[in-house]
Amino acid sequence: MKTFNFTGLMAPVFTPYTNGNETLNIQAIEPYVEMLMANHVKGVLVNGTSGEGMLLTTAERMLVTEAWQSACKKHGITVMVQIGGAPYPDVVQLAQHASRIDVDAVLCLPELYFKPKTADKLVSYLKSVAQHCPTIPFFYYHIPMFTDVNVHMPTFLDSAEKEISNFRGIKYTSGDLEQGSACLKDGRIIFLGADTILCGAVAAGFDSFIMTTLNICPEIALEIITHVNRGDVKEAREKQRKLNALIGTILQDGDWVSAMKKAFRKRFPAIVVGHTRPPLNI
Repeated sequence: MKTFNFTGLMAPVFTPYTNGNETLNIQAIEPYVEMLMANHVKGVLVNGTSGEGMLLTTAERMLVTEAWQSACKKHGITVMVQIGGAPYPDVVQLAQHASRIDVDAVLCLPELYFKPKTADKLVSYLKSVAQHCPTIPFFYYHIPMFTDVNVHMPTFLDSAEKEISNFRGIKYTSGDLEQGSACLKDGRIIFLGADTILCGAVAAGFDSFIMTTLNICPEIALEIITHVNRGDVKEAREKQRKLNALIGTILQDGDWVSAMKKAFRKRFPAIVVGHTRPPLNI
């Protein structure tokens, strides 16, 4: 299996479109990568929530993954691809594709219709997917506010590590810092996905982050992380308040993804990412 020891900042990148939201804008990807590099972001998550992966066709998801893989490999950036949020045969196809093009890691949502209600059921589903990309480090995407899958993550992790040979950790997008902290353990990679609790999460021991605002203002996240690690708690809190206030202002423009994508367009107008697709923009 490929080694994967990522720490630091990974941006859940927006999928760029031309004509508003109709056609993939592959040409925007390399300058997007260069911008992230200049802002100390060391990895990208493709086709996640911010990337509208669930609103793309399977063919589009594979095409955009290939484009990010090509640009990131050129610049030495880590690539993780989210393959869930689709009918099971398509999830399998996306797992096989990720393996074929040799991405650095795979992230997978749970089954979203026949929702797993227990840790064992969730492990069983993910194991059936992970066998189709057996050499690629495999991660689970925990985002219960969207999936309504509320399995206890420490229990799930213990089971998944025993049952899935290429399992490496989770993306933890939840405001429950107590449960998130209980997931931390040597050898595991737990990505924080909740921007608004970054300060507390770093203090608790998180060192890997996949947050939407890393596309827009990664410098604030870096300041929070640096201050916490130096013991400058007051400064870290002030920066967290600044980040949360900025998020509140951004969200006045709509749902999370549409508003964040709009904020990205304002800050980086030269990188043409377009608008979000239906139903987000309805």
